[in-house]
Amino acid sequence: MVTTHRCTFCEREFPHGVGMLYAKRDGTLLWFCSRRCRVYMIDQRKDPRRLKWTMTGKALAKQRR
Repeated sequence: MVTTHRCTFCEREFPHGVGMLYAKRDGTLLWFCSRRCRVYMIDQRKDPRRLKWTMTGKALAKQRR
C-alpha cells in the first residue's frame, strides 16, 4: 500500500516519493506536490484561496456562482 500525502498549499493528494517535504525551523512539516506550490507559499506568500487552480480556490469559485 502506497502512502499518500496532501499538499499543504493546493490540497492535492500525491504518492510518497513524489513532491517535496519542507521542514520549518519550528518543526512544522510542509508537504508540497510541486515546485510551483512551494514557491507560491514560501517565497511569494500567496493565499491559496485567491488562486483558481487550488482546491480551496475552486470551492470558493463555486460558492460565488
